[in-house]
Amino acid sequence: MKKVATPEYDIKDKLKYHVSALSTAAKEVVLPLNITTHYPRERKKMPDCFRGYILFDPERCISCFECSFVCPANAIWMKEAPSGRYYPTLDYGKCIFCHFCVDTCPGGALKQTKIHDVAYKDMDEMFTLTEEMIEPPEIIREDEGYVEYEIDKEDLSLKRTKGIDKLIVDVAPSQGVPMVSLCVEPESCLGCGICEGMCESGAVSSLKEDGMVRMKIDMDKCTGCGLCVKECSMQILRLVRK
Repeated sequence: MKKVATPEYDIKDKLKYHVSALSTAAKEVVLPLNITTHYPRERKKMPDCFRGYILFDPERCISCFECSFVCPANAIWMKEAPSGRYYPTLDYGKCIFCHFCVDTCPGGALKQTKIHDVAYKDMDEMFTLTEEMIEPPEIIREDEGYVEYEIDKEDLSLKRTKGIDKLIVDVAPSQGVPMVSLCVEPESCLGCGICEGMCESGAVSSLKEDGMVRMKIDMDKCTGCGLCVKECSMQILRLVRK
């Protein structure tokens, strides 16, 4: 196998290549073509839909358990409050930040943020109680703002812009579709009372008619959480538009 010979350059070629390298370096200083974010002194601009740390608003929660049911990582557990209602707790040691819980929350009680760099001392501290989800964690910011890179359509140059970014997103929660529970086959009801026991709003009640126990749903009290629909042994309850 023939060895590849090392190219030989005269002084003129060496000078030309050195000048070319220095001019490229000078261009990078004035108009850099690289995309670099000097974290933590600056951070990349995140979209408003960024899937970060999750906040909780108990005033909007209807205790439907939907966030717990939909979580693929089994990171959300429901905790009973002194009021008797159930609110979510979140284990960040299991959370995969899919935000299925945020997207499916019918009351808009769960809210996304741009906080993504929370530090914990141990795994036990990553289990976040309901009370700790209401307010964001202590934020110590070292960055002066965000940086964003955009390509200029006219000269196809890369431009670096700066700005101030809020980590708590001001996005109106989803209003959802108002739903209520309805028994579509009352003649098949066993009168087991499971739906009454599961109902957090007191919309389901039982009454005796001709020696049979029948379940009655108060549409004005029903929040459309769907707990009774999920637990009905005869599968005769449905969620319908209010």
